[in-house]
Amino acid sequence: MSFWKKYRKLHIGLAVDLAVLGLYLALRQNRQLMNSFADHVTTPLKAALGRLCALTSLSIMEILYALAAVGAVAYTVWSVIAVVKARGHRGRRVYSALLGAADGILTVYVLFCLMWGVNYWTDSFQDRSGITAQPVAAEDLKNVTAYFAERLSETANTVPRDENGVYAVSKEQILSESRSVYGGVTELFPFLKFPDTGVKAVRCSRFMSVMGFTGVYFACVGESNVNVDSPACLLPSTIAHELAHQRGVAWEQECNFLGVLASVTSGMPDYIYSGWLLGFIHLGNALYETDPEAYWAIRGTLPAAVEADLRDNSVYWDQFRDNVVEKVSDTVYDAALKSYGDANGMKSYSMVVELLVAYYKNLV
Repeated sequence: MSFWKKYRKLHIGLAVDLAVLGLYLALRQNRQLMNSFADHVTTPLKAALGRLCALTSLSIMEILYALAAVGAVAYTVWSVIAVVKARGHRGRRVYSALLGAADGILTVYVLFCLMWGVNYWTDSFQDRSGITAQPVAAEDLKNVTAYFAERLSETANTVPRDENGVYAVSKEQILSESRSVYGGVTELFPFLKFPDTGVKAVRCSRFMSVMGFTGVYFACVGESNVNVDSPACLLPSTIAHELAHQRGVAWEQECNFLGVLASVTSGMPDYIYSGWLLGFIHLGNALYETDPEAYWAIRGTLPAAVEADLRDNSVYWDQFRDNVVEKVSDTVYDAALKSYGDANGMKSYSMVVELLVAYYKNLV
């Protein structure tokens, strides 16, 4: 009994974490309850925290991650020293150190489940909009891909370009316009209205590229962060993707779809072009897998300016392909998505093609 009393606070902390996690796992399939919890608790809380974070240009996410890394190292060093000094009570010291670490990790995971995992069990964008992912007919895929190629050809010269013909809109301008990108799409879907606070540029963006990330929504503080080291041509549509998360849209394929739709309806040339480009990349990749000849026929219609952007983007990301950090990052992120309730994990990103074809096939 004295042993349990000695570590009473740690045991209580672990018990509370496990109880909250168990309650979440037991109730998360209750759609009505999850909708109510998100609408009345977490969404207002995240919006309020997001407004506070917007008071500084610094990424609060980066600061918290840095503090967590320093704290983890300090805790490890302190624990090792404590174990070495304990001598006759090393077993207890090891136990308390491991218990403390487990408490901390579990508390963070429970926090993410409540602040973000809940959104995987609420009404989705597909539920609320009536646009649903469905099997894609080969002819529809080809026609919609061609449609996106035509829009790219029309908008390629509406944005500034450098001496190499590459998209040259300043990233500062793109970031400053981020609060306006959902103006058009909210007219189509009023439930997406949200007081945007914009996005933050990550100072360690190069490391994000090594990990294979273009943006991150940090739900615990309601803050969207984007990689500003990667090519600018896809930054606007990436921003639109992250701002979809701010609206409580959890599923990645829905956010990719909204990244395209919000961008092309924004009324801003740099965002419009980026939206068509992102959509074409998703559609083109799918078409290439099923009908390479049709893909190259459509690709051949693109002007030199679009080819310059596609080439610039490929060259940039090729340098990070298949590195150990990216593989570990992908594995961890895939596991996180599945633990929140996204059974497809990272594979769900490709489902954006089904949504794009479902929406645009009647507009072609």
